[in-house]
Parts: sequence; C-alpha cells; structure tokens
Amino acid sequence: MTALQYDSRRRRLWIAGQRCHHGATGALLSAAAGAVLLATRAHVAGLGAVLAAGGVLMAHDWHDRGVWFQPGHQHDG
Repeated sequence: MTALQYDSRRRRLWIAGQRCHHGATGALLSAAAGAVLLATRAHVAGLGAVLAAGGVLMAHDWHDRGVWFQPGHQHDG
C-alpha cells in the first residue's frame, strides 16, 4: 500500500490508508495552536492565523464531522 493516495475526481486524500478529512485537520491545528497559547501564555506570531484556519477547515467539513476520526479507508458511493 502506498503511503499517500489522492482521488482527484472526488478530491480526497488518504495517508497510510486513513482518510484525511480537512475538518479533522482543522481540529488538530486548532488544538495544537490552543495548547501552545496555554503553555506559553505568549503571543506567538501567526498563531491566531493557525487558529482561524483550523476553524475554517472545521466549518467547511462540518457535515462529515461524524466520520472525521473513524479508522479506515472510508470508501463511499
């Protein structure tokens, strides 16, 4: 199995057989940025942009939120 697969027709990405939802990516980005904010209590340049980008990714993919972290390839019709 290839480490990266991309379906250009449906615009979907798989990493090591796991479907990569951009909502899940946004959740991880926002969590990481929030953790840095809490841990450092400092204003790190660009951290607000990372938080905003994570929020936008989650909002865009909100309809799929039930499957963001489900394991597997997740083929659908």
